[in-house]
Amino acid sequence: MSDYFVTGATGFIGRFLVRELLANREGTIHVLCRAGSLKRLDALIAEWTAGGNEGRVVPVVGDLSSPGLGVDSAWIASNTGKIGHFFHLAAIYDMTADDATNDAMNIDGTRNALVLAGALGVGTFHQVSSVAAAGDYKGVFTEDMFDEGQPLPSPYHRTKFESERIVREESPVPWRVYRPAIVVGDSQTGQMDKVDGPYYFFPLIKRLRDTLPGWIPLLGLDLRDTNVVPVDYVAKAMDHIGHVPGQDGQAFFLTNPEPQGAIEMINLFCKAARAPKFAIPLDRRVSDSRAIQALPAGLRPASLFAAAVHSRPATLIFDQTIGRLGIPSEVLGHVNFTAVFDSSKAQALLEGSGISVPPLESYAELLWNYWEENLDQTTAHDKKARKALEGKYVVITGASSGIGEVTAKKVAQAGGIPVLVARGAEKLQALQRTIQMRGGQAYVYPCDLSDYEAIDALTAKLSADLPRIDFVVNNAGRSIRRSVKLSLERFHDFERTMQLNYFGAIRLVMGLIPKMAETGGGHVVNLSSIAVLTKIPRFSAYAASKAALDSWSNVVGSELHGDGISFTTIRMPLVRTPMIAPTKMYEKFPTISPAQAGDIVIRALVEKPEAINTLSGQMGAAMHVAAPKTAHKVLNLAYNAFPDSAAARAHAESSDAAHSGTETSSQKEMVARLLKGLRWGR
Repeated sequence: MSDYFVTGATGFIGRFLVRELLANREGTIHVLCRAGSLKRLDALIAEWTAGGNEGRVVPVVGDLSSPGLGVDSAWIASNTGKIGHFFHLAAIYDMTADDATNDAMNIDGTRNALVLAGALGVGTFHQVSSVAAAGDYKGVFTEDMFDEGQPLPSPYHRTKFESERIVREESPVPWRVYRPAIVVGDSQTGQMDKVDGPYYFFPLIKRLRDTLPGWIPLLGLDLRDTNVVPVDYVAKAMDHIGHVPGQDGQAFFLTNPEPQGAIEMINLFCKAARAPKFAIPLDRRVSDSRAIQALPAGLRPASLFAAAVHSRPATLIFDQTIGRLGIPSEVLGHVNFTAVFDSSKAQALLEGSGISVPPLESYAELLWNYWEENLDQTTAHDKKARKALEGKYVVITGASSGIGEVTAKKVAQAGGIPVLVARGAEKLQALQRTIQMRGGQAYVYPCDLSDYEAIDALTAKLSADLPRIDFVVNNAGRSIRRSVKLSLERFHDFERTMQLNYFGAIRLVMGLIPKMAETGGGHVVNLSSIAVLTKIPRFSAYAASKAALDSWSNVVGSELHGDGISFTTIRMPLVRTPMIAPTKMYEKFPTISPAQAGDIVIRALVEKPEAINTLSGQMGAAMHVAAPKTAHKVLNLAYNAFPDSAAARAHAESSDAAHSGTETSSQKEMVARLLKGLRWGR
């Protein structure tokens, strides 16, 4: 058994690698850390070792820019000969970084790491490089190739090449090199910690989604192939290959053996976002034709496009156009690769291990959802939002997941202080840690909002603990989808729905009114449902409870106007939350994401309108007024097309399939289109 030394363990790939080493290997894992980052590392160690392995991850204070990484000589003396594997991940993985930063981190950092590895007499030095070391090589680049005279178009490419050269020529111990492609988030959770690679295009995709109908095709360019791999694959592959005997002195491509077309990759994220997709005007067969291939490489369309992107005039144009959406011109010029990366050796070593690159389409939606809920900085850059929310206390119920969780993160982005309320303390504390690690502030108050005594205790504590209460977001709610015929013996369904959605919500607000009035007022945002306007069948309990809250807020709002306390009711459309996931029929209906719903809540906090409705909701309400009989006929069609859920009928879900023939399926499709955008539950 031997120990490990890891640099860059607090970085993205490093965090996943340490997790793999803990799961699959024995020995102590020594982690380089700056003195000022020990607190952050302690939080990561607690996360890594939550299920065991206590004491196996040990911080080592040092600095990448110091000779020998600045590690104490006494520590070196006591660990010489004990480190079997030295994984060097600390580096800059940023196309936009300047020469000085790239040199200091990628070149000097590698030399300093090699000095320490030599002093420790480690078994193998593992250098994490990048496919950028291949530069703009044209053609197949194998794992045995290195210095082929390839152009190195940026400081990032140059320093990745140079740091690998240093390892090859100067390492005092055996070495291995890993060259990952563009690394994106975890294929199982979508987790990512920074904007990089395809993520630079996500704000543009969001802007298109929020501006244009999803069915409009957009003009695109054939950007040729790119290569994307998820971080969990990179970490697993590195751990596995790093421990295969007899592979020292080798380099390995951690790439997708089946590269993706760049525009196809972007379209997968457009699909995940429900945004318009890009059409490719020039068929690939044309661009691969003999006539095109007969041209000199520099005169082919893809080469001309790359050259244009790197030109000074194009850079200025891009900076003033797409650059305003956060897409650096450097990234646009390197979204595709001129080289084809042959990862045959790596794939051969991984054969039989169960480690392979998952297809991007299987996890693209996870990546998009994680970015939209965690990395999207739209709210942080919104001047109106910052002005309205900075330093303000925002009580958010149901904050442990879904709309409440995303809203809390967005409030913190704008400088607000989310006060997190839900039943589960553990999830709230995890959200609090996330907000704090991003530089924000949050408070946690666990409470069962269906328990009146618990609500009274909560309002008393909030009033005593907080200097003021500026906003309350009533997000917690219960949704029941069951026809009245199946509810005749279940009156408790109506009682418990009303208990949380109406009585719990108004008891919370009533308990906070004295504090808000005393400190100059406040604003209450109630998350209601479009079902209140459209009278959707099978939601009588849910719609009635939300309607009661709407009416109460309208009446009380006029009474409290003089105290500076106001109300907004948001009648949300269907939102893709865990609450609706078990109901398979919702897959046929247009939905919005929790992040989109969070944006609506932020709008309500900033603008404080009396109500926020969708066009579909307003049309539904108007139909009930103008043609009530017709409205009932249409909704009865929906009632018959979509049966009660299996849970409501106390039957297995397969029973739905047995009762739905071709005619019923057609009815479902027709009603789904007719009632597009309606809110069927939250």
